Amino acid sequence: MNGELFPRGSMDLATGAVHVPDWLDLAAQRELVTACRAWARPPAGLRTVRMPHGGEMSVRQVCLGWHWFPYGYARTVADGGGEPVKPFPPWLGDLARKAVAEAYGRASTEPYDIALVNFYDAGASMGLHRDSDEWSDAPVVSLSLGDTCVFRFGNTETRTRPWTDVELRSGDLFVFGGPSRLAYHGVPRTRPGTAPPELGLTGRLNITLRVSGLDG
Repeated sequence: MNGELFPRGSMDLATGAVHVPDWLDLAAQRELVTACRAWARPPAGLRTVRMPHGGEMSVRQVCLGWHWFPYGYARTVADGGGEPVKPFPPWLGDLARKAVAEAYGRASTEPYDIALVNFYDAGASMGLHRDSDEWSDAPVVSLSLGDTCVFRFGNTETRTRPWTDVELRSGDLFVFGGPSRLAYHGVPRTRPGTAPPELGLTGRLNITLRVSGLDG
C-alpha cells in the first residue's frame, strides 16, 4: 500500500523464511493476472482439487510444468481428464531466481520448473500443510495478487503452535527454504474487497514456484 505512515519492510519470520512487501509493482501484477487468466482456460485449466478422503479444497488450482495431485506430481492431469499439463514458461523460472536473490541476498541458479496457481474466492482458505512432494529442497517462492490474506507460517514438526500470522497483500513476495523449507503453513482467511482496483481481480491469486527435482 502506497503512502502508509509506517511503510512495511522486509521481515524474517524464521531462518530461511522471508517476507518482502510490495515486491511486484502494479504493471508486473497486471501481467501476472493476465497470464493466470490464460493458464486457467481448458484444457488442463483451473480445477477443484479432490482429496483422497473425499473432501474438496475450497481453493481452485491450475498447474504448470508438473501437475500436482495429492500427493505427487505427473505430466498429465492424473486426477482429472488426463490432459497434458501446461508448460512452465522460462520467464517464471527467471522470476523465481530473482525472488530468491531478493530474499536471501545471493543469486540462485536453481532450475525452477513448477508453478501452482491457487485462486481464492471470498470463502476460500488453505489448511496448514507442508510442501513436501518435491524431490528438491530448493526454496519455495510465493507471489500474492489481489485480495489480502492472513498467511500463517508455523514450525516444521507439527500443525499446532508456534506459528506466526502475517498479512500478505497484492504484490508481496514470500520465500521459504533452508531450515524453514518444510514448515507447515496455510491461509486461514482472506480479506475480500482489498485487491487493488487497477487489477480488475475479485479474489486472491497465489503463484507458488518450486523446483521439482524430478526427471522427465
